Amino acid sequence: MAQRKPGLSPAETERLADIIMVMQRCLVQHLSEELARGKVSFPQYFLLGHMASGEPLSMTAISEAMSHTTAAATGLVDRLANLGYVARTHASDDRRKVFVEITAKGRALVARIRADIVARLTIVTGVLTAREQTAWLSIYEKIHHHITCSIPN
Repeated sequence: MAQRKPGLSPAETERLADIIMVMQRCLVQHLSEELARGKVSFPQYFLLGHMASGEPLSMTAISEAMSHTTAAATGLVDRLANLGYVARTHASDDRRKVFVEITAKGRALVARIRADIVARLTIVTGVLTAREQTAWLSIYEKIHHHITCSIPN
């Protein structure tokens, strides 16, 4: 039987799970209210945020980024296009290749929601000392690296 590494007890790990779930719900609840005003779901916002930092994407790249089927990704893109947050273009060398690009309206939505998240995190981190803030960032960076680099989809 594999030995458990020293650290949190099972009860402490369960408490951490409870804390994470409540924090996530509180943060996402507000985020969802903001997204509801723009008639955009969280997965659609995630896609917009992903697209805001890069070049136009193919439908295959979008489906991979979202871990969705191409059909499901097409549904997300259709709704975002209908709302004016993304636009489809065709490759000049092959009209069958469709690319999706975020519009200025989509970038504005992403910027507004991101600014709101930063403002709320600034308030939340205000209850921490400077040392605790630095430690929190360091811990989250380490967890983020582990999750994005080590855990298969």
